[in-house]
Amino acid sequence: MPEPPTRRTSRLLLRALEPADVDPLYAIQGDSEAMCFTYCSPSRLATAAQLESYAARYSEDGFAPWTAVLTAEDRVVGWGGLNKDPNEPEWGVEVAYYIDRACWGRGLASELVRESLAYAFDELGLEQVGAFAKPENVASVRVLEKCGFERVRFVPELKRDEYRISKDFSLPPGSEARAR
Repeated sequence: MPEPPTRRTSRLLLRALEPADVDPLYAIQGDSEAMCFTYCSPSRLATAAQLESYAARYSEDGFAPWTAVLTAEDRVVGWGGLNKDPNEPEWGVEVAYYIDRACWGRGLASELVRESLAYAFDELGLEQVGAFAKPENVASVRVLEKCGFERVRFVPELKRDEYRISKDFSLPPGSEARAR
């Protein structure tokens, strides 16, 4: 199966899902406190199925989320990137992510999102990217806003705010992703 290209940021290796990633990603996705604003996996099997369903969309969409590896520790610390939800692809291209709670507050989610946007706009030529976050998920809202997303509306059926960013945006100063 084709897979997304490997990307690097200053601290992350973003690569295609590997079978050995399921256990560390389940440890993150199965943490009910950490995942209280999004999907919390009930089992390792459910995590594996979800990860595989997103990865399988690469052949159709030309992009799929990455496993995020913290290079300094050579450790899987999260998952995310461009995607179309396998269950609701009609929402269009989104960026989604989750990061190990032990790594929160270090800017890794912002780094992953910025790299996703650089890939979307500079390499794939996409016109816009969306994202969704529950309003009470202040940390994710901050990540999205810091990366240039603007709130579009509240989507009642998702209980989330919809965010959008177009390719004509300017990343805030200090962003490495568009400086290549």
